[in-house]
Amino acid sequence: MTSDERWICKRLITMGQRLFAAPPEPIEFTQVPAANDLLNDLGRYPHAFVLACIMDRQIKSEKAWLIPFEIRRRLGGSFSLKEISALKPNAVRRLMSKPTPLHRFVDTMSNCLHKGAQRIATTYRGDAARIWSDSPSSATVVYRFLEFDGVGPKIATMAANILARQFKIPFADYYSIDISVDVHVLRVFSRLGLTPTGASPNQVVYRTRAIHPDFPGLIDSPIWRIGRSVCRPKSPNCSACCLNVRCPTAKSRC
Repeated sequence: MTSDERWICKRLITMGQRLFAAPPEPIEFTQVPAANDLLNDLGRYPHAFVLACIMDRQIKSEKAWLIPFEIRRRLGGSFSLKEISALKPNAVRRLMSKPTPLHRFVDTMSNCLHKGAQRIATTYRGDAARIWSDSPSSATVVYRFLEFDGVGPKIATMAANILARQFKIPFADYYSIDISVDVHVLRVFSRLGLTPTGASPNQVVYRTRAIHPDFPGLIDSPIWRIGRSVCRPKSPNCSACCLNVRCPTAKSRC
């Protein structure tokens, strides 16, 4: 690792630690305030957060995270886990499909939502917060999310990371919380010279494990914010980036 790469990594870790230590604030999962209120209410509706994670697949995240709120509206304002878990598969499919489809793959995701509610009702005795309420290891939390139909490693680690980093849920450790690799993360890692152009998501994951083994996902938020705000796909605003003095891409543009 070069001196510039070490500097960049240290700066990213410092930024991640600062965000991790900050007081919790409501998360803007969507552009709909009422939907955000539902998703942020882990006290009364922890299942809304879990079901939204399950829905976050092959559509834009903001649309996926709206699904619990839309289901609530179609149920007439009720969103108790008891009521949702009592729904038959066909009833869930109707809720997901009419009057307009809530997901690109209604059949598949209706089945995932139904099975997700059933798992919360049985395995977690109707309280989704039991997934994380006993200060479990990070590997345990990721594994518990992976047990839900339709959830892969990316979503499972993303869910654990949001719980730890933004909701401030205490875990016994953070070793198994990886970075959630999306187009922003891939682009920023490449431009910073931390991975080669065209690197796979797995290369980024293992690179972050090497950078910060105790909590690889700690740098997820700084990288994502840089990618969304200044390191855009076209015409990146390098002068506004806090890493520009050591970034090889920024140097090449000067």
